[in-house]
Amino acid sequence: MGFFLFDFVTEYFNILAGLSFLLVSGVALLYIFWDVNYFIRVAFVMGYSKLFLPKKKPTDEAVIYGYCTTQDVDIFLRHMNNARYIRELDFARFQYYERSGLFKSIVERDGTALQGASNIRYRRTIPIFTAYKIITKLVYWDEKAMYLEQQFITLNDNFVRAIALSKQNIVGVNVCDLLKSLLGDEYKDPEKPAELDHWLESIEISSAKLREKKDD
Repeated sequence: MGFFLFDFVTEYFNILAGLSFLLVSGVALLYIFWDVNYFIRVAFVMGYSKLFLPKKKPTDEAVIYGYCTTQDVDIFLRHMNNARYIRELDFARFQYYERSGLFKSIVERDGTALQGASNIRYRRTIPIFTAYKIITKLVYWDEKAMYLEQQFITLNDNFVRAIALSKQNIVGVNVCDLLKSLLGDEYKDPEKPAELDHWLESIEISSAKLREKKDD
């Protein structure tokens, strides 16, 4: 009886060890070939926004909070690296799309949203172990795209550390009609901010130069 129990326990632990190895190997492969943390964060942001945060109008500001950790810093280990700002803006946009109802409305119309262009200006670094918030605001739109302004603001001093503009191409959906359906009587044609106008002009100049090179 003792030998039988010993063999059973040994076999049980061998199977457990094998399953543990497969599990660890599978997780390691996922992290090697996929940006797992990114997808987990997207799912969390979308789920939390849908279940717990109040809805907003597309013209309202949306705020999301963050914290600069050791995974965000540059090679000097002192402040957030430049690429991390762009990544954090993604999560802020996901939250904005979900809370404003834009994500649901675009999907219902068989459309999709694509990042067409972006511009960011760094004013001051975000130090390690510093809390901040990102404010996302719709500042302009036309029939084909929406234009968002996003600000990184540190909570300890309320200073705007970085500011970004992005062009959101809404494919397969008329943006004006989309916003009219969400805003109703509150819909008004937007005024284009001066800085956005100059940025879009620079994009057109760049596109023209690239077309010239292609023709050559």
